[in-house]
Amino acid sequence: MSEFDFDLFVIGAGSGGVRASRMAAASGMRVAVAEDRYMGGTCVNVGCVPKKLFVYASEYREAFEDARGFGWLGQEVAGFDWPTLRDNNAREITRLNGIYRNLLASAGVTVIDGRATVEDRQKVKVGDQIYSAERILIATGGWPYVPEFPGSEFAITSNEVFSLQEFPKRVMVVGGGYIAVEFAGIFAGLGAETHLSYRKDLFLRGFDREVRTFTRDEMIKKQINLHFNHQVSAIEKQPDGSLLVHSEEGGTREVDLVLYATGRRANTRGLGLEKLGVVLHKDGTIGVDDNFRSSVQSIFALGDVTGGPELTPVALAEAMALVKHWQTGKTAEIDYNNIPTAVFCQPNIGTVGLTEEEARQAGIPVVIYKADFRAMRHTIGGRDERTLMKLIVNGSNDKVVGAHMVGPEAGEIIQGIAIAIKAGATKAVFDQTIGIHPTAAEEFVTMRSPSG
Repeated sequence: MSEFDFDLFVIGAGSGGVRASRMAAASGMRVAVAEDRYMGGTCVNVGCVPKKLFVYASEYREAFEDARGFGWLGQEVAGFDWPTLRDNNAREITRLNGIYRNLLASAGVTVIDGRATVEDRQKVKVGDQIYSAERILIATGGWPYVPEFPGSEFAITSNEVFSLQEFPKRVMVVGGGYIAVEFAGIFAGLGAETHLSYRKDLFLRGFDREVRTFTRDEMIKKQINLHFNHQVSAIEKQPDGSLLVHSEEGGTREVDLVLYATGRRANTRGLGLEKLGVVLHKDGTIGVDDNFRSSVQSIFALGDVTGGPELTPVALAEAMALVKHWQTGKTAEIDYNNIPTAVFCQPNIGTVGLTEEEARQAGIPVVIYKADFRAMRHTIGGRDERTLMKLIVNGSNDKVVGAHMVGPEAGEIIQGIAIAIKAGATKAVFDQTIGIHPTAAEEFVTMRSPSG
């Protein structure tokens, strides 16, 4: 008999925690997972899944408008009913919570509802109960961060936005990353007067510069009011419940809702890690080695809590690599190069590999191929929206080292392109590939003339 209650105790039932729990249990380990808030994690409850559902909802207004050009005459855009979307989304999330719980139970994982803290190197406390475990895995993810300033308590985060009692008529979104630009598109599409405030000159830092400027121009066409080099200094709640937003530049704007999307921080506060000597970085992330082991032999961590790429598929890959390491003793193998990603702003962004700026900084002899066009559906629908596609090619060996797209279904298209880039495809391979006609995606295999 083991001296421990469990071979593995996982704190956090998000994407990484659930995958690690299931795989470890399948390998014969006795596993428990504790979760006090979001079964399935941020992605399922207040992240990727509900956000994508809200993006779908926000796209219908333009679809109704464009339908007239295709002969659907006499159709009027009906009023949007927020409670219907909100409540249907809540039901879907509840359904997914149940699926995750059943997946864990079917794998033989013990699910413990409650907040877990690390009491000792091999002990975890949930409520009044102490559990012992040979290994402890921290998979608690991130938590939205709102800086402190006068009136910051009146702002909400992406955690609360999906359950608002009333839909706001006027919104200010603060931030310049994925979440900010996505929610700006969602609110605008659902009919709110939308403002996006960002403290620097251009949002989506880290993405290809041309992609960023192109997205900016397309978002402006959708009546999203962009305020760059804009810093919120205070939020003042007024007698009628509205919010008066003050900026450092001296201006004010009255809105009904302020959504702060200024980043997420590792959710490590109060776990009890410091008292055990677990090394935490200044931002709260847990320092781990190549096998996801912390500075304490029995404590491991993966996913957003370690400060790596904050993407659900990365956490899943890390979970699988960690369990394989435990099974084989070999170093966990994770390739963080050429990770594809999408931003579900409107229009969508899909990207994989190096940006043009990164390629040039690396000394690569860059050859650029681009296509900038109006998608077929808009030629009849009448919408003034354009699509951008861009390939970054290494001129010395003809390898495609980056692919970027702004346009409808960019994520779906770039996922396939990512496989080719991961496999080391050259521009010649792209050129030899016969396109699917008529599609937007075929542009990636028909760009023949370099643009730079």
